[in-house]
Amino acid sequence: MKIAKSKSIDQQHANREYNLPPQKRRQVHAAIGSDMAGISKMLDILSDPVRLHILFALAVQELCVCVLVTITDYKYSALSYHLKLLKEMELVDSRREGNFLLYRLTEHGRAALDLISNFLKTTREVHK
Repeated sequence: MKIAKSKSIDQQHANREYNLPPQKRRQVHAAIGSDMAGISKMLDILSDPVRLHILFALAVQELCVCVLVTITDYKYSALSYHLKLLKEMELVDSRREGNFLLYRLTEHGRAALDLISNFLKTTREVHK
């Protein structure tokens, strides 16, 4: 029965024309017309738990891969791969100190973590 009810509601809406002012129509068109490839790639990069662990660790202090291996129990090769991806997205960069290559968050990386942290706070408050 619910299916029939929702169909009749859909038919009612289909018979009406929604009045969207021209200015709002242009704004909506501009919003969906934006190139989403960069945003989509960034969200894909940020969707991996290993990369999130790396970012949160680097939020505390710049670290070399050898320390990340010890702290996270991830393999060196896996961490190097994930750091390369984070570096390509300009979320982290690195600097050499003696024999060590230290990774640190960039401004973009900090901004991304701030957004994630604020989102997590908001969702936790909503689900209390």
